[in-house]
Amino acid sequence: MNRYDIVIIGSGMGGLACGTILSKEGMRVCVVEQNAVPGGCLQSFRRNGRMLDTGIHYVGSLREGQVMYQYLKYFGVIDKVRIRLLDPAGFDRIYLDGRMFRYASGFDRFAETLAEDFPGEKEGIRSYCRILQRIGGLIAPEVLRNGRLSAGGMEYLGLSAAATIDSLVTDPLLRRVLAAGSVPLYSGRRDMSPLYHHAMINHSNIEGAACFPDGTQHVADAMCEQIRAHGGELFTHARATRFRLAGSRVSGVETNGGERLLEAKWFISDAPPAQTFGLLEPTPLLRRAFLNRLTILPNTYGFFSIHLLLRPGTVPYTGCNHYFYNTSDVWSARGDFEGYNIPVVLLYPQPAEDGPYAQVITLLVPMLWENVARWTESRSGRRGEDYTAFKQRFADATLRFTERFMPGLRDAAEEIHTSSPLTYRDYTSIPEGAAYGLQKDFNRPLASLVPVRSRIGNLLLTGQNINVHGMLGVTVSAALTCSELVGESYLSKKIGYA
Repeated sequence: MNRYDIVIIGSGMGGLACGTILSKEGMRVCVVEQNAVPGGCLQSFRRNGRMLDTGIHYVGSLREGQVMYQYLKYFGVIDKVRIRLLDPAGFDRIYLDGRMFRYASGFDRFAETLAEDFPGEKEGIRSYCRILQRIGGLIAPEVLRNGRLSAGGMEYLGLSAAATIDSLVTDPLLRRVLAAGSVPLYSGRRDMSPLYHHAMINHSNIEGAACFPDGTQHVADAMCEQIRAHGGELFTHARATRFRLAGSRVSGVETNGGERLLEAKWFISDAPPAQTFGLLEPTPLLRRAFLNRLTILPNTYGFFSIHLLLRPGTVPYTGCNHYFYNTSDVWSARGDFEGYNIPVVLLYPQPAEDGPYAQVITLLVPMLWENVARWTESRSGRRGEDYTAFKQRFADATLRFTERFMPGLRDAAEEIHTSSPLTYRDYTSIPEGAAYGLQKDFNRPLASLVPVRSRIGNLLLTGQNINVHGMLGVTVSAALTCSELVGESYLSKKIGYA
């Protein structure tokens, strides 16, 4: 039996950020992770000498002085990770109706670039940028230095992203272009997605989109080093299986069915909320209506991933991501191609070390759970030949569609590796392999809002279901969680002045 100040369940970005913050602030921290490798969506894996990223492929606000950079600086890892800014003339390239549109870095350049294609919509584009800046500025370093993690913004959770875009510009194609570069980054839905999430993600990317050319695993590893350097511990192959209750508080967490009992003053869960509360024995502290709400909230979709290991010197690295659309409705997760549901293909190139060529290209296709539900009871590596054949057929169709935009891509690959939402579910324990957790709904913003504090006195929540997903959103959520223990004003200023 071990006793700590804080036990954190899960070593995704949320868990690692909480562990880094609290260990830096002098608390004895223990992080438990069910998998062999910490990192969650930051995990990378090697194939034939190439590092392949699993969940995070590019990140925004990573220029010096911007908010994600500032958090990494406070964590003590900014000098331990390698960052490569994407092409400022077009970090994202959107392909719609036989045309290509660019998202440029910096709001002035972003507006000017789109106005070249839509000269009659200049003022609408500028108004769109101003809204993004207003919402993104709610978590800016200046706000941190004033002693706040966020300057509000709850009102934007109840506004529709799609309706806001439609109110600002009149050109139907421009409306689609403004949505297309981020809809797959938060499982956007016309009927549900809040303006807050759309704006936070787009603002961050327009500010300073960048990738980690050495893979995102080295970001997770650097944070693990910081936790250990400040006296913390991290156990892998340690699945949290039960919380022990003493009155209204958790007294300990068992791992691997009682193999180890970890006691602490406070517990933080980076696991999905329904899974977290499922570790508790029945208690009157948790109302049945609350638990039922967590189980019926819809999940976002997952992704089918195709990693192409490229032959050296075959595909130039252009420093941009490509969004190839196969549907007129960019808000839809459905789009038929040769009988396969391929609404859009996101293409992310990973550069070879300090070279002009890409070494890996990852293709991501939104995939609804219904496409793989027949294998729900199976586990990775034991799904059978029919699943292998399904993946092969889907990958072939995706490549045929992608080669309409990039001819010869298949021939440039020396190896191809695939995974589905089932794989993501098995490694993250997220229901249905949902890439972004629970679906947020502007129609019922409070119903899909998961607070940091639970009704269990010393159990806090963190992760992508708390605020906004993605590396920045989860990091801010982790800071919100930790502020319950160290104080918001104190922590904000420490981060802002790091």
